[in-house]
Amino acid sequence: MQTVDVLVVGAGLAGLSTARLLARRGLDVMVVDRRRSLSAGVRTTGIFVRRTLDDFDLPGHLLGPGVRDVLLYPPSRRSPIRLTSDRDEFRVADMAAVHEHARRAAESAGARVLLGVRYTGSSSGLVRLERTSGAEGAEVVGVRFVVGADGARSRVARDLGLDVNRRFLVGAEIVHAVAPGSGVPAFHCVLDPRVAPGYLGWVVDDGRHAHVGVAGEPGAMRAGVRHLLDAFAADAPGRAAPAGPVERRAGPIPVGGVLRRLACPDGLLVGDAAGAVSPLTAGGLDPCLRMSEPAAAVIADYLRTGDREVLKRYDGAALRARFRGRLSLRRLLAGIRSPVAAEAAVTVLRTRPGRALAARILFGDGSFPELEPRLTAGAGTVRPP
Repeated sequence: MQTVDVLVVGAGLAGLSTARLLARRGLDVMVVDRRRSLSAGVRTTGIFVRRTLDDFDLPGHLLGPGVRDVLLYPPSRRSPIRLTSDRDEFRVADMAAVHEHARRAAESAGARVLLGVRYTGSSSGLVRLERTSGAEGAEVVGVRFVVGADGARSRVARDLGLDVNRRFLVGAEIVHAVAPGSGVPAFHCVLDPRVAPGYLGWVVDDGRHAHVGVAGEPGAMRAGVRHLLDAFAADAPGRAAPAGPVERRAGPIPVGGVLRRLACPDGLLVGDAAGAVSPLTAGGLDPCLRMSEPAAAVIADYLRTGDREVLKRYDGAALRARFRGRLSLRRLLAGIRSPVAAEAAVTVLRTRPGRALAARILFGDGSFPELEPRLTAGAGTVRPP
């Protein structure tokens, strides 16, 4: 039976970033993911905000052109509110390529990344793994610590007895190439509960690809997310004519805030599994990178010292307390259930205070709270390569 220091379940951006940081600290790290290819099962729109672009050294050649304009539409789709920044606020990534880049970085640091391997459970320091390629048999691996980076509905969280996400949006989008020079890059947002109850529909066109999507409260999307997406895509504002193949994505988005209990002596959670998604904007790429650093520092310190007090530095309750404002706004947005209410909400946003609030949410630095210095104490932090 093989043994490892840390098993990371999930080869998304959160899992691979955490694995790379742990391997850099000299730990024996294995990453498993049930997908056979990192280009399969991509669920995120891939929007990186300015704060992430400023703080992390992301591969620029995998990012689309900068987006500075945001247009907010009422259900009528007439007279949108245009907000323009003097800086590039968003860039949309080729997430399949970003994941592959993160995989190579993790492997270069010394981590082993195994695709087509499914995590099926753990107990008493033993983890059961199965091949998804049709090969027979299962393998048991001895582990000192497990990192749950296995998505919004994390099995690792349940097995470790940690908190689990209970509040979700369900989202879906169509991605297609657009003809070069088809327009100025822009982010179109439509507040319409008939299409996206409790959230919004969007079109992000960066001049290379257009992402057309909707998300909303699952119980209110009675027509089904695919039907609503197709209806929205037929006449979505800012939608450029497709110039390339169409890709579809869908998945749950946890919007209940960071979970309170994120760590125990056997493991911890990162990324969507930890609820590390802004409750208001549903952005999860910045927090998955930002939380991987303290997670790796805490794991390394804990495995080196055996002191369980170290795990308290990875405190979900402290982070959650800083989401109170966003959680309140999430409840407010979820309560907009009629086109009349949505039109009224957009009317409020047309006022000077409303525009200032919208600009703060869309262009501000507070999409995800800064982690407390004590969370990154001990082994220190390492910037992504």
